[in-house]
Amino acid sequence: MAQKELWQTIGESFIQEYYNQFDNTNRMGLGNLYSGQACLTWEGMAFQGKEAISTKLASLPFKRIKHIITEKDCQPTVDHCILIMVFGQLQVDDDPPMAFHQVFMLKLEGSTWACTNDVFRLGIHNIAV
Repeated sequence: MAQKELWQTIGESFIQEYYNQFDNTNRMGLGNLYSGQACLTWEGMAFQGKEAISTKLASLPFKRIKHIITEKDCQPTVDHCILIMVFGQLQVDDDPPMAFHQVFMLKLEGSTWACTNDVFRLGIHNIAV
């Protein structure tokens, strides 16, 4: 088996940490994974900065959530960042599972990789009306 590239290992580790925290802990702590001036677009609504992002994620209106990652793609960028695209399903409370897509950009800040950009959409937007 071929050894994974470092950027792939970092991307996959970030995904595992992000969704583990999202599903199993206080979501307010997710802000620690973001850079100070990070941008989040959540279903078309924009938030900037760790505090705004933490507040948004902590205020989502459900008690339980479970993410099931079906595919993920990681790639290095020309400016030494890591681009991550995640596909999967999520289930909130007792609702049926829904498809989702999420894109992250990671950048090395000092000795830590931090999320600088995050775009989230439910899969309902890929159906023409």
